Amino acid sequence: MLAAGWGLTACSGDDGEAAAQEERPQVIAPGAPGEDAEILSPEEAAERLPEPGEPDAADIGYMHRMVDHHGQALQMSELALERAENEAVRGIAERIAASQGPEIEVMRAWLDDRGAGGEPGDHEGHGDHGEHGGEGEAMPGMARPEELAELAAAEGVAFDALFLELMTRHHEGAVTMAAEVLGTTTDQTVEQLATDVIATQNAEIDRMAALA
Repeated sequence: MLAAGWGLTACSGDDGEAAAQEERPQVIAPGAPGEDAEILSPEEAAERLPEPGEPDAADIGYMHRMVDHHGQALQMSELALERAENEAVRGIAERIAASQGPEIEVMRAWLDDRGAGGEPGDHEGHGDHGEHGGEGEAMPGMARPEELAELAAAEGVAFDALFLELMTRHHEGAVTMAAEVLGTTTDQTVEQLATDVIATQNAEIDRMAALA
């Protein structure tokens, strides 16, 4: 079982092997008191998820929505890696991809363990472009299709400014969603993921504010 407080990171090192590992995001699982932390692949981390209890509809809904929410962040980050002019903006995009990619794998494994898996958009009440619920309510912070199209067409400093604007709003939405589920969940994995989202994305919001 993963210890409380595990985090997701892209590890780096000086030799060739460590450099190769840097390209593959990894999960740090803290050890018991007096023991060293372990570095795991996302697949190994998923295997250590706590045994599923009775599925909670709110937890399942949160995990499904956050998979989709993270997916859009990865989409915008891929654009930034190709189009950003500022090296610091590309660095933020790299960190987002390094953390949210593995989180998606862990969330999908959690959903599969509860028989609630499937590709984004398969779960009940989900719509395109981050909508959910019977009335098509948009998830907090999600970029609209026209905003994504504008980002894809932007270049240079205009791209950087729009990316920072959209990603800051996106992160603020993720923090809102995570804070809401922390108020209701009793699931260890959901709690750990939501806590990590709040800490990581608030730090990234501060970095983006310094660049805006």
